[in-house]
Amino acid sequence: MTTEPAPSLVTTDLTVGGMTCAACVRRVEKRLGKLEGVSATVNLATGRARVSHPSHVRPDELVTSVEQAGYTAALPEPPKARGRDTGGRREGGLEASRRERERLVVTAVLAVPVLVLSMVPGLQFRDWQWLCFLLAAPVAVWSAWPFHVRALRGLRHSTATMDTLVSLGVVASFSWSVYALFLGGAGEPGMRMPFSLLPSADDGTAHVYLEAAVGVPLFVLAGRFLETRARRGTGAALRSLVQLAAKSVSVREGGVERLVPIEQLELGQVFVVRPGERVATDGAVAEGSSAVDLSLVTGESEPVEVGPGAAVVGGAVNVGGLLLVRATAVGADTQLARITRLVTEAQAGKARAQRLADAVAGVFVPVVLALAVTVLGFWLGAGADPQAAITACVAVLVVACPCALGLATPTALMAATGRGAQLGVLVSGPQALEALRHIDTVVLDKTGTLTSGHMTVARVTAVPGGLGREAVLRLAGALEQGSEHPLGRAIVSYARRSLPGQPLPDVSEFSAEAGRGVRGRVEGRLVEVLAVGGELPTALADALPVAEAAAHTPVLVRVEGVAEALIEIGDVVRPGSYRAVDRLRRLGVHPVLATGDREAPARAVAAALGIEEVHARLTPEGKADLVQELREEGLRVAVVGDGVNDAAALAGADLGIAMGSGTDAAIGAADVTLVRGDIDALGDAVRLARRTLGTIRANLLWAFGYNVVTVPLAMVGLLNPMVAAAAMSVSSLLVVGNSLRLRAWQPSPARSRRPSPARSHRPSPARSRRPSPTRSRRPSPTRSHER
Repeated sequence: MTTEPAPSLVTTDLTVGGMTCAACVRRVEKRLGKLEGVSATVNLATGRARVSHPSHVRPDELVTSVEQAGYTAALPEPPKARGRDTGGRREGGLEASRRERERLVVTAVLAVPVLVLSMVPGLQFRDWQWLCFLLAAPVAVWSAWPFHVRALRGLRHSTATMDTLVSLGVVASFSWSVYALFLGGAGEPGMRMPFSLLPSADDGTAHVYLEAAVGVPLFVLAGRFLETRARRGTGAALRSLVQLAAKSVSVREGGVERLVPIEQLELGQVFVVRPGERVATDGAVAEGSSAVDLSLVTGESEPVEVGPGAAVVGGAVNVGGLLLVRATAVGADTQLARITRLVTEAQAGKARAQRLADAVAGVFVPVVLALAVTVLGFWLGAGADPQAAITACVAVLVVACPCALGLATPTALMAATGRGAQLGVLVSGPQALEALRHIDTVVLDKTGTLTSGHMTVARVTAVPGGLGREAVLRLAGALEQGSEHPLGRAIVSYARRSLPGQPLPDVSEFSAEAGRGVRGRVEGRLVEVLAVGGELPTALADALPVAEAAAHTPVLVRVEGVAEALIEIGDVVRPGSYRAVDRLRRLGVHPVLATGDREAPARAVAAALGIEEVHARLTPEGKADLVQELREEGLRVAVVGDGVNDAAALAGADLGIAMGSGTDAAIGAADVTLVRGDIDALGDAVRLARRTLGTIRANLLWAFGYNVVTVPLAMVGLLNPMVAAAAMSVSSLLVVGNSLRLRAWQPSPARSRRPSPARSHRPSPARSRRPSPTRSRRPSPTRSHER
């Protein structure tokens, strides 16, 4: 018996139009889900659907399915066409916004006199009600026309949404008012109607509810207009990322410079970046030196100095001299494109709480319609005045709006992911935010994460009374120019930086001995740079710090057989690593250092950063096993790494966090990427996640609580339909406004928290089985350091 292989899944993005509430979202997702093997996530705030489907399901079938649900759908445009047509689409968006504004203004001009006359009895002149009727008719028909059209479209597809509620509310209140004017005695000259927030009818005359017929469209249109503007604000960060992409680039070939569209730039071509211009794409500096501002791309606040061979990122701003850059990535492969793609994908997801809200919204509107009919029947059956019964029914229809439910998560995610991108933190979606919020243990890689990942001279100790530090460094740097060893390159680089304007002299009779060192003649003197394998001179041994001796590899410099200096080389701790680890502890997160490096440098770095739990000489499998062991202890574990050897641990953790400067394998296996390559951004990420999830929960609490309070009030006749319309619009604005606060969120040091009894600093029984870390001891002078 053979089994057919599972069909491969592909992802397609659709632009969906016509959605107004969470019920619409649920409707589109259910319709797409009816296709075999298809699942979809729809975002109300962005109007986008991310669809996962088998390869045999064509994209046009997805579009047809959405259209069958009563909405519009379109496939994304190709990148090149989208780049050329950006202006046209922007103009189309502005045109739609202008039409919405015009409809709102006309509605306000017609509705305000009706509201004033209905609410202020002293202004009600003879036949005032007929003037209100003439003003209200175009509002109930033309202003509310979009609601009527969408309601009818939903009816054709056997579905009901917020537009159904608004349309029925307007039709019911206006129809009752027409009846009252023509048949119920409300059209008599001299009729006066007192205004009350509570509906009443105690004079035997049918009251007109034209203020509800105009108030509902006015407040809903105003709320939608303000809501759209506010939602546009939550996506401002993403739009700013898109705007960083260059539209054209100056390419230099054969000494000739020409301006070409960015789509025509090819790998390996050299382009020009003048002071003040943006780097067109990722590349390496071919000529020139300058400083580049990466703040808008990675969140790095300090300009970075670059020179020949240095990597630069597309979107960075050249703030110094002229640069010639060779393109190393173009189009969708650039870091800026990946950042934009990650932010967009993150905004398409849903938190667990939002998935529950969408499930509720899917049945919410039918339930409200049933309640409205029940209320109408109850009041009529109880012998109440017909207009009071109709008023209560209309109030139930208008006040119960699931729009706030649909906006609770996407607006918060849009604001938070955009703000995170500005701070150099990219999250893959709400699931990553939820995991980030709850982590209590973080496993940190050493090399490239807590340290720079590059061999660097940490200290030069010269023998007192000898040639002196600068002279010895100049001779050692000159000798090591002939070496390809990482230690030698570190010495050469340090010598050139420390002695600017002093060219290193030539070397002759150069020779290298594996595991021992190098020797040669510089300016006629025999110079040797040797691995420390014997007893050091007393002056050097006494000057060698304990921690440095353990963490770094010392090499001895001899000139004409006389020891002149000791150079300590190693991987240096990144600036800000101590602050980052300290902030994690203050946030209640236990740091663990796991590295494949030797025990001595691992413990030296851990001691410098205040990390108590250290695991050295771990293979990639060992790191993954450590993560599994910690998770079995009941801990929620995050792993931070940057290399291929970290990929397995990143994938096996509750949350994988990659350094933006790391490998593609690490970034691909991670849920969160720290773009600016600074471990201190991890603390920002944890605090932003906690704030975001708190905002989402507050939004959903308000959205549910609003309906729990207002719907019963409307059912018992204690809510005027016009007030209900205003309350419904305000609920959506409050949700969006609460989300917008995340745009102004600023990272700041976390406050110390007193540990709860459940999280004492004592190790768990399983953890206590591991040997506790001890302080590094000073090595014997005869200890051999292998080169």
